[in-house]
Amino acid sequence: MEVHHHPKVEKKNFKEYFLEFLMIFLAVTMGFIAENIREHFNDHGQEEQYIQSLVEDLGSDTARINDIIQFDEAKITALNSMYDCYDTVTNDLKATSCMGVLIKFSKVNRPFLINDRTIRQLDAGGFRVLKKEDADSILAYERMYKDDYDFETTIYQEAQNNVRNTLNELANFKVVSPLENVSSLNGADSGSSSLNGPLLFSADRNLLNKWFNQLQLYVRVTKAQASLLNSLQVKATNLITFYKTKHHLN
Repeated sequence: MEVHHHPKVEKKNFKEYFLEFLMIFLAVTMGFIAENIREHFNDHGQEEQYIQSLVEDLGSDTARINDIIQFDEAKITALNSMYDCYDTVTNDLKATSCMGVLIKFSKVNRPFLINDRTIRQLDAGGFRVLKKEDADSILAYERMYKDDYDFETTIYQEAQNNVRNTLNELANFKVVSPLENVSSLNGADSGSSSLNGPLLFSADRNLLNKWFNQLQLYVRVTKAQASLLNSLQVKATNLITFYKTKHHLN
């Protein structure tokens, strides 16, 4: 009967096991490190794209804010004639030509809406690739804008509505309607200020006095809004300088 001998299996010593383990460990570690390096470079590239895009958005914000501030300054200057106009009209209810300028500059606000192209991307997950200092500065600017937006859509808009609603009770439709063209009401231009006849439909002096009081408050609120926008513009300008310096942007 033939006897089969099993091949002799040579046992590995501890040193060989350790070397195999070390090689596997090093391979996994190097792969992990390589992946981290690749992800780091990808995140850095994405970070730079976000910052560049944000600087462009801030640039358009400052330009828009500057236009609105100039519009508001012209409005405030024109509305300061209300005091002389009040004396003129209350002395003679037919002498209303001075009210044309007041109506022209009190019938519309120009709203400021932030260019949130980049901020929307950051809110969707992009903040994770930014340095804490960069992320915090962006969030601070966004909070500052929301404060301005809240003021604009509440206090400022209410003051605007009060002036407009009281004028609707005072004004002769055929005289005031030419001032209310579409482009002037949406803020594209301030329209004409000429009146084609006596403005007042109502001879109620109490109502007239109410309109001038509301107009005075509207000017004060406009000044407050302009101050908020000035602060926001300074913040945006400083951020542009900060990012360009830190990230070596042109």
